[in-house]
Amino acid sequence: MNRFFSTIKNIFSIEELRDRILNTIGFLIIFRLGSFVVLPGVDPSKLSGDAQGIFGLLDTILGGAFSNASIFALGIMPYISASIVIQLLTVAVPYFQKMQKEGESGRKKITQITRVLTIAITFVQGVSYVAGTIPTEAIMMSQTFFTITSVIVLTSGTIFCMWLGEKITDKGIGNGISMLIMIGIISRFPGSIVAEAISLGMSGLLFFILEIVALFFVVMVTVMLVQATRRIPVQYAKQVVGGRVYGGQRQYIPLKVNASGVMPIIFAQSLMFLPALLANLWSENSDTAAYIGNVFSDFQSWQYNLTFALLIIIFTFLYTAITINPSQIADDMKRNGGFVPGIKPGKETSDFIDNILTKITLPGSIYLALIAILPAFVARAGVGTQFSQFFGGTSLIIMVGVILDTLQQIESYLLMRHYEGMMKSGKVKGSSSQRTAVA
Repeated sequence: MNRFFSTIKNIFSIEELRDRILNTIGFLIIFRLGSFVVLPGVDPSKLSGDAQGIFGLLDTILGGAFSNASIFALGIMPYISASIVIQLLTVAVPYFQKMQKEGESGRKKITQITRVLTIAITFVQGVSYVAGTIPTEAIMMSQTFFTITSVIVLTSGTIFCMWLGEKITDKGIGNGISMLIMIGIISRFPGSIVAEAISLGMSGLLFFILEIVALFFVVMVTVMLVQATRRIPVQYAKQVVGGRVYGGQRQYIPLKVNASGVMPIIFAQSLMFLPALLANLWSENSDTAAYIGNVFSDFQSWQYNLTFALLIIIFTFLYTAITINPSQIADDMKRNGGFVPGIKPGKETSDFIDNILTKITLPGSIYLALIAILPAFVARAGVGTQFSQFFGGTSLIIMVGVILDTLQQIESYLLMRHYEGMMKSGKVKGSSSQRTAVA
């Protein structure tokens, strides 16, 4: 306990770190307050406040804003969808590939295009949200006028959430977009535990304890997945400069088994919401749309889980390929006099790293997909629908990944200022460590 209070004291004694933590808390409070502001023209008393199926999962991610018809009802999800589209274009379209290689100016152009695309996606999702999720009896004005004003407000809310995420990244601690998603999930966690305990009652006390124990082990397994690395040894040649000998030491390149962090599951989840939202627009006039809506609104259906798992595996490979460049790593090693023992520098080293990366990414992506669809199996085993969403899936992986990434950044600040780290042994490894560079 003394070590805990000592670590807290050290954290707040670093002015920059203290300011960043306070800024993050302030931005997150603003985000949570906005989740309770209802759209103009909606009678809150006539809202069910209890979204089911896939919409219930979306409501959990957004911290209740979806079912409350909040101005942040769509949250940051349209921005994530736009980011997916842009990242796919940077892989397939030469124009976007060229922009990506232009450095800072190219990144600014891509960011601007992403923002414009976010507005377009929010507009489409806003129309389907108003038409498909807000009951007619809760609307206190003309339907047409309400739809127009609500779509404008929802779009503004998403843009504001995007701005908050960027501010957290710049002036706070951790990745802003991921932090916004995580705080929405955490806000529903205590209520889910209480609701599960009440529903089981005293007769189900033993089953509730088993649920908590199972949740603990699932969290531990998820932490292992996020932390797991494959170390590649790198030997540096000795160099004599000014009478001094440099190099001659062995270091390691830590390739993460889950190098893409939480991004594949966030990307996949944002796409899984689209069919159900769009199907609601035509479900009354089309049997096919109604079938698609039913399938993708039920997170326990095999069609939903199979599609979700495949998307996660695809996005894991895609995001890993975008964030880790074996050729660049090999060039940096060669430029600094480093080499992998038994492997020639240059292209052979690049191929060697790429081969290892592929081998560890495949089981990592499958493992990530299994954890993501675990809530469906848990729900079928008798756990409450709301509480089951924390047994893996988007909720758990995002919470674990974001918390570890944030702790890793705090740990870096402490060590940089020569304070004792947060752990006596080992290291906190967050998703930020995936961007490997050989010095």
